[in-house]
Amino acid sequence: MDQILEQEAKTDLGTIKIANEVVAIIAGLAATEIEGVAGMSGGIAGGITELLGRKNLAKGVKVEVGEKEAAVDLYIVVNFGVRIPDVAIKVQENVKKAIEGMTGLQVVEVNVHVQGVVFPQETRDEETSRVR
Repeated sequence: MDQILEQEAKTDLGTIKIANEVVAIIAGLAATEIEGVAGMSGGIAGGITELLGRKNLAKGVKVEVGEKEAAVDLYIVVNFGVRIPDVAIKVQENVKKAIEGMTGLQVVEVNVHVQGVVFPQETRDEETSRVR
């Protein structure tokens, strides 16, 4: 997606500019609010999905912002055991609601890309102790 640097609106008092980074942060925060989302994905490097913390909410999000509309691509990691389609639909709804409510932009699409699954810590500990 090509990124336009910011959304701009003119009012009687002047110009309002909303940077794409702001829209991306809103989308990332709204996505991570959904139960079952472990975090945003920084991509897949060497077959391993990088799980980003809350400090990097804009990473794992691509936005395309026009004058009145926005399209969002989210790259997320989910918790093991959740029903992925249900989580993805909730993410789409929450992201759309958050962006439209905070920016006034109409969100035309929210594409959710599930990049990985996080397993419970107990499972990891058991697997690690079996290997030793």
